[in-house]
Amino acid sequence: GLKAGISGLMNLANQGSDPASGVFFVNFNQDCTSLAVGTKTGYRLFSLNSVDTLEQIYENATEDICIVERLFSSSLVAVVSLTSPRKLKVCHFKKGTEICNYSYSNTILAVKLNRARLVVCLEESLYIHNIRDMKVLHTIRDTPPNPTGLCTLSINSDNCFLAYPGSNTIGEVQIFDAINLHAKTMIPAHDSPLAALGFSPSGTKVATASEKGTVIRVFLVHDGSKLYEFRRGVKRCVSISSLAFSMDSTFLCCSSNTETVHVFKLEEPKEVPRQAPEENQGWMGWMSKAVSVSANYLPSQVTDVFNQGRAFASVHLPFQGLRNVCAITTIQKVLRLLVASADGYLYVYNLDTEEGGDCTLLKQHRLDGKADQAPEPAPISSVTGGAVGAGSISSYAGILKGCSPGSMSGSNKSIHATSIMFSMC
Repeated sequence: GLKAGISGLMNLANQGSDPASGVFFVNFNQDCTSLAVGTKTGYRLFSLNSVDTLEQIYENATEDICIVERLFSSSLVAVVSLTSPRKLKVCHFKKGTEICNYSYSNTILAVKLNRARLVVCLEESLYIHNIRDMKVLHTIRDTPPNPTGLCTLSINSDNCFLAYPGSNTIGEVQIFDAINLHAKTMIPAHDSPLAALGFSPSGTKVATASEKGTVIRVFLVHDGSKLYEFRRGVKRCVSISSLAFSMDSTFLCCSSNTETVHVFKLEEPKEVPRQAPEENQGWMGWMSKAVSVSANYLPSQVTDVFNQGRAFASVHLPFQGLRNVCAITTIQKVLRLLVASADGYLYVYNLDTEEGGDCTLLKQHRLDGKADQAPEPAPISSVTGGAVGAGSISSYAGILKGCSPGSMSGSNKSIHATSIMFSMC
């Protein structure tokens, strides 16, 4: 029904939004130069060009905004409100004008855009618009049920690919060429359903995570081959909320409903030192060879764990159980890790690109326009390490069963444009 649609639409509601903050939605723009915040009373846009200050670019105090996406550093924004969850408005925020609006037959769950395309995701279909005139170029119908609106669009117009779940029972990634409007490839990424997707800035790689949340994989878009595999954790199932590459694709950050954000380094495995002739290896050489040979007889799941990369750096947030998004971007010529959360704060961390390790909190900024002050950390459960009431899995049976999102029903067979006048100014 409509209630289920609205709850699925709020990107911050998967692990719960913070009622005190009034924040429904937070997201970085395509090149992480600005931050968009949707709230009960409208939306705000912030510039990310300084660590010490968070400059508010624009504020619109009209209605409850649950999706707001800005096109790079342009004046173009796409917004969806809780009041009208089936209507997409495209606006020129500097002029304060509405360029066009489209109505769909079902709740809009996500909107993605780059300089060539705008994609609207409903539960069982995707609409691909030409961003210059907002005409619908193609509709991908009858997709597997996608109640969270999981999809991602490459920010690169030359490698303009769209990724979305190809199944709601296993972790298949469908890659669609949004320029030439045809399916490109299907990547069998995980055994469990997908929870997060993210393209590299060049559009040549895609990162994936499943509902189990323990393993992050990176694939080559061209042929679907696996490039990297990282282990996020083994202790508990988590809900991965975002995957984001740095602009040079050297790092990949991953945030979830836990208090930890992981940063992985995408580097080629170090070459194994050439072994000395067997007769000179001695006892240690024999042991090493015995272990490597025995690895061939271990279950594949065990050897896979040995081969997975570990986090290069990590962040410990002052909360958990709240939806958040992470990004790695250069601010004042230094690489920083950013986390924007439903608690109404932006956290700025130092990322040591040489040594990694624990990232230091440099600054935190309120997203409601008021003076900065420290947020109240979520209470921590002594049994599970999870936030009380945050939906943490606290039993072995729960861990074995895994986390499965709720489902919602709905069909979408029509689209109606009330206006298609468009300007890129």
